[in-house]
Amino acid sequence: MLGDIWSSSEMTSEKLGITEFKLSFLRENGILKPGIHWKSSPLGQKKPWNPKALYNIKMCRKTINKFYSGENNNIAA
Repeated sequence: MLGDIWSSSEMTSEKLGITEFKLSFLRENGILKPGIHWKSSPLGQKKPWNPKALYNIKMCRKTINKFYSGENNNIAA
């Protein structure tokens, strides 16, 4: 883990029980917000235009749980 707060996408997806693809989808579609749920990693990046994302697992878990519980409540029987 990279510090106490920020983790790699691999670690975050593992801890949250979702795929890295789903994690990227949530980030790219604005469900996970920059500076709150994720930030760009400056560590070892040779391409500054394509930095890796680091995630706050605790904040991501709260939002993902809320997002998916809200989706399930809106399903018509």
